[in-house]
Formats: sequence, structure tokens, C-alpha cells
Amino acid sequence: MIPEVNYWAVVVATLSTLVVGSIWYTPKVFGTRWMRLAKVDPKAAEAAGIWPIVTTVIVSFLTSWVLAGSVYIAWEFYQGAFFTAAVVTAVLLWIGFTAARMITHDAFEGRPPALTTLNLAHELVTILVMAVIIGVWPPAGV
Repeated sequence: MIPEVNYWAVVVATLSTLVVGSIWYTPKVFGTRWMRLAKVDPKAAEAAGIWPIVTTVIVSFLTSWVLAGSVYIAWEFYQGAFFTAAVVTAVLLWIGFTAARMITHDAFEGRPPALTTLNLAHELVTILVMAVIIGVWPPAGV
């Protein structure tokens, strides 16, 4: 079975990560705290130019696409509301993959727990926004 995916929802979900990131990492929200905890040099970050954004768009597209396909598979299996399948699937994938792996890496790399928590919260908000978009905009015929 090939999951049905609404690619418009995937594109909008991809772009939503830029919106969430722009708000999350603004200095008035968590940007200053994140830079301090992650030991990011603002000048070095600025020198990186557009490449971190290009990378973000590519991996966000992949995440949105995989999430949309996973939601469809979960919805087919469990039935029920597509929106509920989207949110539950997103949270479970975040717990099982993003959170679990990030906590493991951060523990071995000796990152501050406050940084891990901040990054995990950002990822959860990002994936939930993606899930809402995918959930309210299912593939045709769903």
C-alpha cells in the first residue's frame, strides 16, 4: 500500500517550520537563551548565510512528507478522525524518534539539560503545527 498524501498540505507544513522557527528563535522569545545555552556565536551564525535555511527547508519537507504518509497509514489502520490520527501520530513519532534520540545524543555530548528541553519543546511545537496542517487538510477522498 502506498499512502495517499496531500502534497499541498506537505508544502504548507514545510513552510510552517520556518514560521515556528522564526518566532521561537527570535531574541525576545528563546533566541538569546538558545544561543547562550548552545554556545552559538552570532557572527559565525550570520556568516553561515542562507545554507542553514536551505537545509531546514529540505529536511522539513522530508519530515512533513513522512509525517503525512505515517498519518495516512495510522488512519487506515485505526480509522477514526484523520485529524486525531495526525496529532496522535505526530506526538508518538516525536516521543519515539525525536525526543528519544535527542536526549541520548545530548546526554553523551554533555549538553545542558536546559538546552535539551528547549530544543525538544521547539521540535514538539514544530511537529504539532505540521500535524494540525496535515490533519485539517487530508488527501482527497479521506
